[in-house]
Amino acid sequence: MPLQLRRPSPRAPITIDAPARLHLGFLDPNASLGRAFGSLGLVIDAHGTRIEARLAEREQVGGAVSEAERERIALCLARLQAAYGPAPLAIDVVEAPRAHTGLGSGTQLALAVGTAFTRLVGQPATSAELAGLLGRGARSGIGILGFECGGLLLDGGPPGDLRQSMPPLLSRQPFPQQWRVLLVSDTSREGLHGAEERSALASLAPFPQRLAAHLCHLVLMQILPGAAEHNFAPFAQGLTEMQQTIGEYFASAQGGVFASPDVERVLHAVAAERTAGIGQTSWGPTGFAVLASAREADGALETARAVASALPHIECSVVAGRNSGAAIHGAEACAPHIDAA
Repeated sequence: MPLQLRRPSPRAPITIDAPARLHLGFLDPNASLGRAFGSLGLVIDAHGTRIEARLAEREQVGGAVSEAERERIALCLARLQAAYGPAPLAIDVVEAPRAHTGLGSGTQLALAVGTAFTRLVGQPATSAELAGLLGRGARSGIGILGFECGGLLLDGGPPGDLRQSMPPLLSRQPFPQQWRVLLVSDTSREGLHGAEERSALASLAPFPQRLAAHLCHLVLMQILPGAAEHNFAPFAQGLTEMQQTIGEYFASAQGGVFASPDVERVLHAVAAERTAGIGQTSWGPTGFAVLASAREADGALETARAVASALPHIECSVVAGRNSGAAIHGAEACAPHIDAA
């Protein structure tokens, strides 16, 4: 599903707004039927990545970016120039979430840089093409698909060689507008990434096929139908059960069902008072509670902040789902959308 975009003037500056995502769980980490992973995820309307870029005399990277992120941007630009030809860019990172917190910041930053580069040089590329070139989407396609279209997404896992293909989109449900998501993050921790993540995955026992079947059943017959019918209770129950099941599997690698015991404590307090779908996005440390309304979310936020009042490293906020993908601003630019054909 390529992005359908009009080309701006090659010299026009461009702004890319890429949304954050929550990774809600894998379906089958062990490929018991031949395909590994498969992912459920949700695009949210906060904690996104915004960059401004223009062609320049020399390469420049500035703004709200760490040294590690600056190096990642430089690597992206080197790969893009090798593929499309030399073109120095001046990039200003206007906004970006803290890295390695489970919000998909690495994929969004890479796709934002790739989209800006290819549009500025007059050779627009699809998200899948950019992801392959920039080394994103090896296990999950949620970040790439979320960049394209937003919503509640299900992908089918990468086929064959993980380096060759992006996971296909199997389902996209608009996330109900009235539902909200409480985010609870531990600023003293980072989720597993890089070599540590690869080592952790390699250390895990095979995922039982019966559990993979159970997760698929939950997603296809409870979570997605709940979202489609705006039926919150089964959605929340199914999501919590999915998260508990996959969290127990990853517990030996991350120190528990949740990477942060304090995040877990806060979310369990929220779930004890109201119906909520709770869990952890990716390797954490950010956890979430999906609530049925803004009013429910406000109550959950009050509970969360009360529990976390003596925990200065715990941050709590409420966000909504986002049913659209990345937005592109600039001369003659328009937001990306899915080709219905």
